[in-house]
Amino acid sequence: MKTNEKINKNMMIGELMEKYPNLAEVLANDYGFHCIGCMGATMETLEEGARVHGLNGKEIAKMVTALNQLLTTKTGKK
Repeated sequence: MKTNEKINKNMMIGELMEKYPNLAEVLANDYGFHCIGCMGATMETLEEGARVHGLNGKEIAKMVTALNQLLTTKTGKK
């Protein structure tokens, strides 16, 4: 499974959790994604889930950037 792919707003939440399970806590605590394990998460993109949780386009872009920075920090990759 590849994990060097950047996170983007069009990724399915389920795919994101499969590739980067360590981000579940960040999504739940920092962005209100307390339903990571629900069935809807497998059928929604990161952007769709974020909008359901009240984030706007600018906030979603910041979230995606922050998640990618976390991956870079944790893996040491750029």
